[in-house]
Amino acid sequence: MREKGVADDLIADAVEEVKVNELDFAREVCRKKFKASPSSREDWAKQARFLQSRGFGFDVIKKVLNEKSSNESAND
Repeated sequence: MREKGVADDLIADAVEEVKVNELDFAREVCRKKFKASPSSREDWAKQARFLQSRGFGFDVIKKVLNEKSSNESAND
């Protein structure tokens, strides 16, 4: 972006916004594909591979799947 003349502060703002929205987007993608949280290590790995194939980083994937598991446990 710098090569195209975009200011550094605009680049930093855009990167920060993507990071914030990425977690929400990953949650939505996972919710649409998998109705239930992972019930086993195999399910967790399957959902993680799916999110990884969609371009999400491991930190985001861990947050989404761990939130999903803890939310389901709290609802029981």
